[in-house]
Amino acid sequence: MHIRVSTDKRVTTIMIDRIEKKNALTPEMYRAMADALIAASRDESVRAVLITGRPEIFSSGNDVRDFSAAVSDGNVTRAAARIENSPARPFMHALIDCEKPVIAAVNGAAIGIGTTMLLHCDLVYLAEDAKLVMPFVNLGVVPEFATSLVLPQRIGHVKAAEILLLGEPITAHEAVALGLANAVLPATEVLAHARRVAERFNNLPPVAVRATKKLLRGASEGTLHETIDIELKVFGERLAGPESQEAVQAFLEKRKADFSAF
Repeated sequence: MHIRVSTDKRVTTIMIDRIEKKNALTPEMYRAMADALIAASRDESVRAVLITGRPEIFSSGNDVRDFSAAVSDGNVTRAAARIENSPARPFMHALIDCEKPVIAAVNGAAIGIGTTMLLHCDLVYLAEDAKLVMPFVNLGVVPEFATSLVLPQRIGHVKAAEILLLGEPITAHEAVALGLANAVLPATEVLAHARRVAERFNNLPPVAVRATKKLLRGASEGTLHETIDIELKVFGERLAGPESQEAVQAFLEKRKADFSAF
């Protein structure tokens, strides 16, 4: 299994471990992460959740070959339905609904959903070599995981537009300055630091922690779920479009995509 789940000292750790594919996420991996988040949320002995990847890379995002398979017949309606019913969807909802504090420790690149999931973690710690990238437009699709809502709210419209419309990468220090992460640490220290933070919740009143997390979400929780569903519908439609098909094929053929005919 490419998702390793363990619980120690009241902290459930979810590790993405598919290094041979740069921690690209498959349907099975999404299911495993959703199941782990739901179990941790329900387990009264668990006080916090820690999400991390291998030291080389956090995640290169969704496996592009799964994108290709989703639109193999070129049918826009079926492609949209496949994306809307993808296991990524329950994972997104499980992360948003997790009652326990979720801490992320990020080494290396976090691409696509590798970055957007961080927007829904409570505390985020980045290694100095971390790089956040949301190349949705570059792939002929649109943002997911309520990013079109959360990112402008967090950092303002113009900066969000620069990141989402141009696919501009964000360095670790820029992420902290923008309010997307808590701190930058040496690559060899980020996971240990995140674990120490997670274990601090063992000494805090758990009901008050959960109530405070819910208040921090405020009235936005329902809107987040609605936005996820809207984005996934458009995402599926765009994925079946000619722009995305060219982008995905170019990626698989290791060449530059050509959008001049569109």
